[in-house]
Amino acid sequence: MNIKTIFGENLKFYRKTKGLSQEELSEQADISVKHLSSIERGLTFVSSVLLEKLALALDIPVFYLFVNKRDFFYNEAMLNSIDTIIENQLNRTINEIKSEIRQGKQ
Repeated sequence: MNIKTIFGENLKFYRKTKGLSQEELSEQADISVKHLSSIERGLTFVSSVLLEKLALALDIPVFYLFVNKRDFFYNEAMLNSIDTIIENQLNRTINEIKSEIRQGKQ
């Protein structure tokens, strides 16, 4: 996967995550919808000025747009493992609190 494709996929992901349409983001970045679409499809790349405008409009650090999903921090299996650990810890904490409440009522 090349950098334009990675960038485009990430741009689209964060745009949708923020609930923005292509029209809304293109307006904020002062570019045409057609230009934004070609960036999201990995057909064209951005200038440093446009890069900054897009990151600001999406309220994300610039580097988020360059991270490959196959990189360490986007490893889905690892994220699922972390979710499981957090869920288990939260359940233990909830059960401890319930136990303390029961003991206090008795």
